[in-house]
Amino acid sequence: MSLFALQRAPRTIVFGSGQRASLAMHARALGQKALIVTDERMGGSAALGELVDALKTAGVAVAVFDRTLPEVPLDCIDQCVAFGQSFGPDLVIGLGGGSCLDMAKVTAVLLAHGGSPRDYFGEFKVPGPVLPLIAVPTTAGTGSEATPVAVVADSERLLKVGIASPHIIPLVAICDPELTLSAPAGLTAIAGADALTHAIEALTAGPRSVDAGTSHEHVFVGKNALSDGHAREAIGYLALGLRRSVENCQDLAARESVMYGALLAGLAFGTAGTSAAHAIQYPVGALTKTAHGAGVACLLPYAMTFNLGHATASMAEVAVAMGVAEAGDDDRGNAERAIVAVETLFGAIGIPANLAALGLAQDQLDWTAEQSLGAARLVKNNPRPLDLPAMQAIINAAFSGDRHRLAN
Repeated sequence: MSLFALQRAPRTIVFGSGQRASLAMHARALGQKALIVTDERMGGSAALGELVDALKTAGVAVAVFDRTLPEVPLDCIDQCVAFGQSFGPDLVIGLGGGSCLDMAKVTAVLLAHGGSPRDYFGEFKVPGPVLPLIAVPTTAGTGSEATPVAVVADSERLLKVGIASPHIIPLVAICDPELTLSAPAGLTAIAGADALTHAIEALTAGPRSVDAGTSHEHVFVGKNALSDGHAREAIGYLALGLRRSVENCQDLAARESVMYGALLAGLAFGTAGTSAAHAIQYPVGALTKTAHGAGVACLLPYAMTFNLGHATASMAEVAVAMGVAEAGDDDRGNAERAIVAVETLFGAIGIPANLAALGLAQDQLDWTAEQSLGAARLVKNNPRPLDLPAMQAIINAAFSGDRHRLAN
């Protein structure tokens, strides 16, 4: 493969403990009326009060919508947009976990272009720039502060749907690990596992045949040089800090490693994309009502095993990044060590080991496989071709908890 690279990213990324204090200055440079989109938990927090006071001191008027719900249902978006229209902002700030950041993205689209979220489902449907966006994550997982994707729940569809456009990448991402200290161990685990899955699926994604139209025709372009660099570094930081941050939620150094890893993973998959584990999680999550991060992490070792013979060198790089590679062994041996290391880490932080433990029923397996193929932008990223028998093989192995039954 010839050298190809693509990067879509925020104009400014600020990372570091205490850096939430820089929000007011960044906001003042972008607008005079800021709509803060957050949830009930953050809405009553001292951190939000401090940020609002700083914004007002900087001359930025503020309105706070603090009723964001998990999974971002469409009626909740409608409420936020109506609230925003009554205020008339020229800037949107997302503060919170992935749902809050995705809500802010979709709100910025609708305040700029009108219509319904359904008008923008899919790739490249946003016609132009949206209201300026600042993202301030309070969890370390989705990487939404750096990606061109917002995922929402449409009551007319069983599966979640996405809006994918470079126009919804925040202009500024402010990542302050101190904001993650209040996240409980369970949330820390599933968010961090989601981030590691992002990084591994980006690094092991299939490369594409590229031409001058590639970056205009695909939001996710597959494996490339820039995404590889971000993914490798993300894996290293997440492997370093994730278990520690779950075992001691007040370990700030571990929180820094995990949040930095999640940011890098967002930069990686925001251009490369994710693949089989994420595609299967959409129907699994719909049926089991379980957290996205738990689902993709449960599925990842099985997807890696299925892909082993088609992404051997990339999986060996995962082993190097996680610190489990053995010098002198071949790529195949180190790739297998990478899968074991992922299984071991996820087991240590409480990720369900199989789909049965996640709550999926045996009579739902075939339907899950069929629906997984509908996530076309993810399916095409997988390094090994995915058809219905392939999806069935991964899902059956993941249900039984025996990944060794997968041929690769």
